[in-house]
Formats: sequence, structure tokens, C-alpha cells
Amino acid sequence: MDTLTETITSSLAVARDALLSGAWIYPIRGVFYFISHPSLYRSAKPVLTKCLLISGGITTAMFMFTYLPQVAFLAIVSGPLAFAGAAILVLGESYALIVMATKMFVMEDAQDKIFDAVLLQQGHESLVSSGRTIKTSRSGIKTVGKSLTKPLNRFSKDGLVRYILSLPLNSLPILGTTVFLFYNGQKAGPRYHARYFQLKGMSAQDRQAAVNRNQGAYTAFGAVALALNLIPIGGLVLNFTSAVGAALWASDLEMKNRGERNGTPVPVEIESDA
Repeated sequence: MDTLTETITSSLAVARDALLSGAWIYPIRGVFYFISHPSLYRSAKPVLTKCLLISGGITTAMFMFTYLPQVAFLAIVSGPLAFAGAAILVLGESYALIVMATKMFVMEDAQDKIFDAVLLQQGHESLVSSGRTIKTSRSGIKTVGKSLTKPLNRFSKDGLVRYILSLPLNSLPILGTTVFLFYNGQKAGPRYHARYFQLKGMSAQDRQAAVNRNQGAYTAFGAVALALNLIPIGGLVLNFTSAVGAALWASDLEMKNRGERNGTPVPVEIESDA
């Protein structure tokens, strides 16, 4: 009983810190920043096109073949809310399949490039140059080149198992979905700063200490990013914008640690892989 009480108390404390941290706004900021900076979505266009085609095919097939059976099953426990609960479940199941089909093979390098480009645009050249080549033209435009560090693999089997096992929570609309997002956001959030930790040269222990200090903030970021990912078809595009939001958050953390204010934005282009 004491263990259960401690777990509930700890979870409520994390949820409170998550709401008060303000980190939940960064995935949303990332959407607007991505739209307002053409160089970012021009560089990601080939990858985004592949992801949209795969995402659209999987989501459409899942709704065609699994939605009505799940409505019928949930009607037993959810009554008139079964239609909404089944839709959320199908979106969650589709996203799990899409992640397995695309994310670990297609998206990682493109996300890292965009993350680095945003940091460079915010004036953090010394940080970015520790992990990537940067070229400067005579006109002052900086180009993000090849990575100097080992590519990251954010795909986590444990995270995927955790995600799949918690999917049934969505059969309870609103409350269940909220718990699902916070539960998975707690593990998903820190992965968006994996590149930041790498550029900082942080050890595994230092990374875990940073995550522990900001557990509520990372949970908030991860929950909102996951909610955006569940949007039909366009969820993978919003995965890129969440990477942008994570870079903006990293920039603010750098400025805060140095006691500085954001400087003048730097014009940046991203080198093509072709």
C-alpha cells in the first residue's frame, strides 16, 4: 500500500512539474518555426514525401480493416464513446507500425540535420561544430554539412513495448488518453534531446542526471510531441517539427546557462545528401 501511495504521489508530482515547466509549448513553437523557415522543409522534402506515402498507406489500411471490429469490441465497455476510443486506438496502432516502417531507417539523420540547423540559426556555431561540418559563404550564409559523430539511433524496443502495452488506455477517452500520453511522454521526451546531449559531449551518467533534474519538463515535451504524432497522415511531419522545437528548447537552455539573450538569427542552408 505504501509503494502504491508513493507511486501515485510521485506521478502527480511529475504531472504538476510537467504542466508548470512550460516545455510543452516547444513542440508547438516548432511547427510555426518550421513553416516560417523554408530552408528547413526544403531539405526535408524528399524524406517527408516518403514518410507521408508510407504513413498514408498504413493509416488508411488500418482504418479500413481494424476500425469497425474495435468499435464493436469497445462498445461493450465504452458504450457510445466506442467510436472515439476506437479511432484513437487505430491511430495509436498505426503510429507504432509507421515508426517501425520508417523512423529507424529514414528519419534519424534528417532530424539531426534539422536540429543542428536550428541551433546554428540561433547562433550556437561552436556547439554545432563539435559534431558537424559548417561552411560559410562570402555572403555570410552558413551551410550545415556532414555529421562528424556517429549517427544516433533513437529507436527503442523497450519504448515500443511500453507504448504497445499502454495502448488499451485509449479505450477510455480523455482520461485514458491523457494518462497514455504522459506515461509514454516520460520516456519519449528525453529522446528529442539525444542530439543535444551528444553535441555537449555528455556521458551517459550526465545525460541521465540532466533528465532526472528536468523530468517534468521532458514528460511535458514528450506528451505533446506524441499527441502531435498521432494526427492522421501528417504525424510524421510533426515529428520533424518537434525536433525543431527540441532545438529551440536546447537553444534557450544554452542561453540561460550562459546568462545571455538570443542574438540576431543567422542565415543557414542545409547541404543536400545528393
